[in-house]
Amino acid sequence: MALCTQLLESKDWALGVIAYDWAFRVKKQYSKETFYVFENWLTNYVTDWNDCDDFCTHGFGELISQYNELFDMALKWINHPNFAVRRAAVVILIYPINKDKYSGINPLKVADLLIKDDHDLVQKGYGWMLKVLSQKEPQLVINYVNSKHKIMPRVAFRYAIEKLDNQTKLELMSL
Repeated sequence: MALCTQLLESKDWALGVIAYDWAFRVKKQYSKETFYVFENWLTNYVTDWNDCDDFCTHGFGELISQYNELFDMALKWINHPNFAVRRAAVVILIYPINKDKYSGINPLKVADLLIKDDHDLVQKGYGWMLKVLSQKEPQLVINYVNSKHKIMPRVAFRYAIEKLDNQTKLELMSL
């Protein structure tokens, strides 16, 4: 992790990609304390959606899948001035959801907290998370978008329903 931090400190995109990949490759070494290292990387080195998605759908997401109870600590990112950190609050759930390792996590809670975020990449982020969740728990996502369609930004709404069956998508789009 120390070598990864050194690479990230260079603020060179290619070295950052290597750092996030190395961090993911040592996932068997993760502990709960790894959260603080990763959170430091997130708040100090992640500045755009591509770094956020690379890091959070691999290393940081794997950490959350190993230690679901750490997710609540990510909720404070909802108010961060950096949109990529706010996006990370939902994007770190994509890996655990895909791996069916999100027991005890309520993905809709973070979607609710970000529902009025005005940054389009944050909206796309929680829409993406809902889309992934729809492949595991379609009725949960259908009920959610049905109840939130009046306040949910259209971009998040469309991302969320993308993987649902055509009939359900048509019904939801007509709301």
